Amino acid sequence: YSGSRGPAGRPAGDLRSVLITSVLNLERLEVDLFRGQHHWVPATRRLFGGQIVGQALVAAARAVSRDLQAHSLHCYFVRAGDPKVPVLYEVERTRTGKSFSVRSVKAIQHGKPIFICQASFQLAQQSPVQHQFTMPTVPPPEELLTQEELIEKFLQNPNLAERYRKHLNKIQAEDVPIDIKPVNPPDIFCTESQEPKQFFWVRARGYIGETDMKVHCCVAAYISDYAFLGTALLPHRQYNIKFMVSLDHSMWFHAPFRSDHWMLYECESPWAGGCRGLVHGRLWRRDGVLAVTCTQEGVIRVEQNPNQSKL
Repeated sequence: YSGSRGPAGRPAGDLRSVLITSVLNLERLEVDLFRGQHHWVPATRRLFGGQIVGQALVAAARAVSRDLQAHSLHCYFVRAGDPKVPVLYEVERTRTGKSFSVRSVKAIQHGKPIFICQASFQLAQQSPVQHQFTMPTVPPPEELLTQEELIEKFLQNPNLAERYRKHLNKIQAEDVPIDIKPVNPPDIFCTESQEPKQFFWVRARGYIGETDMKVHCCVAAYISDYAFLGTALLPHRQYNIKFMVSLDHSMWFHAPFRSDHWMLYECESPWAGGCRGLVHGRLWRRDGVLAVTCTQEGVIRVEQNPNQSKL
């Protein structure tokens, strides 16, 4: 869904986000054992990392009291996920303290862990020690095209090589439950090196509304993995990617936010080397509040011979 929104940002007909009704709606099998289904599987035919992170945080959140809020999570992807079978999430109540509680989550397929995660939750506390960076100044989402509209524009180019047309059609056919508006969309046919930094306006597709903040954190976990690692490739666009996959993912939640409202995702890559790339991300609310910080490292393998122009 990306259609009209009624008063207070509520969509006409109250079409709820599929992220809430399906993707992050885990089935409880036992007290601390859950089963998750898949919604969108990328063209790689591997499970989307953001889905596993989001579902693992849902499982962890179901094992803490309602008054606790997620403040951080640290994960490792240890095996490729199989899109043909569901994922089981096993939660261990590692520690329940007065202010902080830790939950460990293991995601299992075919009897083996594919992902491990530690999530920490905190009872809300006030402190005079507060500061944050300043939000970058970028055009508002209303002035920008969606990813779908940009692809449509590229497809209208009569000189577009057939294999790139096929690639773009494939992306366009994917049912990603996120609205994305790139701020400075890179020319996908250009192979010139770019600064490893990019900005997107992002939000969940559909309506989520005012609800437990943990729900919005789970949705942000899903969103945060989309196009994130690609930031590390911007200086290396002359190479064809052979293999790219997330190794780990960390998030820190700083302030309340609505994941179904536009947020600015600021992504940068300070380093790449040794077949790995490191990316940092910040999710900003429209009013300038820093809501979430993310970090990820991934494996990046490319063909040794640089590419020519894609047109």
